[in-house]
Amino acid sequence: MRRMLMLISLFVCASNAWAGSASFKFFKRLSVAQLNHILQAERAGFLPASDRMRTYHWPHATAARYAVDIYRVHYPSTVPEWNGRRTIASGILAIPVRPATHKMPVLCYQHGTVYGRYEVPSYCFSHTNPAGFSQYAGAYETRLMVAQYAGQGYVIEAADYFGMGDSRLPEAYTVKGAEQAACMSLYRAAGHFLATKGIKQSHLFLAGWSAGGLATTAFLEKLQSSGVKVAATFTAASPNDPYVGLNTWLYHPRKHEAVWENTLLGLTLFSYQHYYSAPGLAKSVLNAKYYRAFRDIYYRNYNSEVQLRRIFATLVQPQVPLLAYLKKPYANPTYFADSLYGRLLARSQAYQQIFQSPVDMYYGSDDEAVPVALAKLAAHYQMAMGSHAIRLIPVPGGSHRGTFLTAVSRSLKWFNHHL
Repeated sequence: MRRMLMLISLFVCASNAWAGSASFKFFKRLSVAQLNHILQAERAGFLPASDRMRTYHWPHATAARYAVDIYRVHYPSTVPEWNGRRTIASGILAIPVRPATHKMPVLCYQHGTVYGRYEVPSYCFSHTNPAGFSQYAGAYETRLMVAQYAGQGYVIEAADYFGMGDSRLPEAYTVKGAEQAACMSLYRAAGHFLATKGIKQSHLFLAGWSAGGLATTAFLEKLQSSGVKVAATFTAASPNDPYVGLNTWLYHPRKHEAVWENTLLGLTLFSYQHYYSAPGLAKSVLNAKYYRAFRDIYYRNYNSEVQLRRIFATLVQPQVPLLAYLKKPYANPTYFADSLYGRLLARSQAYQQIFQSPVDMYYGSDDEAVPVALAKLAAHYQMAMGSHAIRLIPVPGGSHRGTFLTAVSRSLKWFNHHL
């Protein structure tokens, strides 16, 4: 009964959003002390000392100055890949408590890969969700951005993306048009809501980690084409190009690749199958032995963290190369490049444009997921095109998470410089 009432509530919220404007529901006010707890104790748990390379320098976190009001948002959008089909997406809006201030900078944050449907911005401050088990820990990245930036006076806007949070669609993982639409629609809806509170945007900034870095440059492309000025952007450990990334992981794996990289096969395949109208794509690519596990991860067919770990255990096996998860023809990289899967992956790149505003791209020397060459790809393309908009920033000893923490800390001063 409880689940049914929740679904009815979501349907009513969706209907109201299409009938009028987006829905902004006040969730809670975070005190400065609570924000500083996120910046210190929770941050230490996100990357414990035992998981840090000896060459990694633990970054300083600037203490919060302002309390922050958190709003959960349901807003109307459209799906470009489905001829503009209407939908309702969810996200979060964090507003610093600065009563005498009428202009504030806005930072749009794009989150990275998550496995729980509710490890997303709109649920990042909640220990409960419709799934029935806590996904609080997996949403730390957004809490950190709110604590570090909203705590310094930046408005934070963060979309869950289609298929995540309260969205009723299938997940649109690295589906370029869908991610652009989710971010752009939230930006526009939030702008109208801020105006009702007498708050004007002074500057616009973008940021994203991991797959969220890819979504960030895609969003930057959309904003530029729409004539919206962006003051500055940072990405951390961004794969830049899903096709190049998969090609690297499949055919040129390093000795210590991240064990979770195999799940990216399922997330991309099922997403592309849905959004690019390619029925049977996943089954045509995946080794039948692993098909069900990948499908269960994509559709979130588990009711607890324990069940999710059991599904992972069927995939994470010692000495199993990533190619083993695919059917035999994919052992040939030319076959992969020419396949529908390879061509759809290539459509998701978001760096073959000329950036019109400065972008800092952080990459880690010890990133277990994104090789250095892949992290530098976008900058090298820009330079080849005669642009120097991208500044590459190395993080010595930086793992995937460590690179993110350093980027969040160091970019604050850089963003403030552009105010």
